[in-house]
Amino acid sequence: MLTSLADGRLLAEKTGATPPAVFALHGWQRTGNDFGRIVDGLDAVAPNFPGASPAAEPPTEVWGSPEYAELIADAIRPFGPVVIVAHSFGGRVAVHVAAQYPELVRGLVLTGVPLLRLQAPPKAALGYRMLKRLAALGLVSKARLDAERRKRGSADYNAAQGIVRDIFVKVVNEDYRDAMARVTVPVRMVWGESDTSAPADAGLAASKLIPDARFRVVPGAGHLLEGSLETAVRHDLLELLLEVDSQ
Repeated sequence: MLTSLADGRLLAEKTGATPPAVFALHGWQRTGNDFGRIVDGLDAVAPNFPGASPAAEPPTEVWGSPEYAELIADAIRPFGPVVIVAHSFGGRVAVHVAAQYPELVRGLVLTGVPLLRLQAPPKAALGYRMLKRLAALGLVSKARLDAERRKRGSADYNAAQGIVRDIFVKVVNEDYRDAMARVTVPVRMVWGESDTSAPADAGLAASKLIPDARFRVVPGAGHLLEGSLETAVRHDLLELLLEVDSQ
């Protein structure tokens, strides 16, 4: 069932009773429904991010992870601290929530979150850099520059339009090192062995920057919350809930 959070600024899928023990944060252009089987039987809510989900209207300004984290913190605050389970983009937000609002978070379960680049992105081709310069001088149309960007952009970049594309660009260029170092709650990181969106080696490197993180790889699993990865994330979520309840 649907419920509203943060004074109506968020719509969320709800399971179980109130207050929720779990907040589930979805990936880019996904929805809270991704966590249906993971939170089955739990008191949980899975918000749909404004602009980062087709189920919610975008914000009126270009947000980054800290702004999304502020909204999620406002949603959690009436209920008290929760465990956050988060996938991909949602994990970027979850790390900021745990770093900025530690009193609201009991623990994190992260999967497929692009938190760290092991290599610098390749430099744009000389021809494209020249085209950008000419566009800045007004000698090349914006339409032509946009067409060239689409040729080089990812599927997510090309699918996004307007302010959603601006949000996407801002988020993928953020640095999470400082936020990861400030996370003090227990963190469980569950990665698909064949994840190409957030490779496992980068996930392992990120885990070493988080003080209380455990990292494991699910053989044969990819990026999306399905099959063996979905099962493993639920297992670690249930295990972490038991751990924090016993403290």
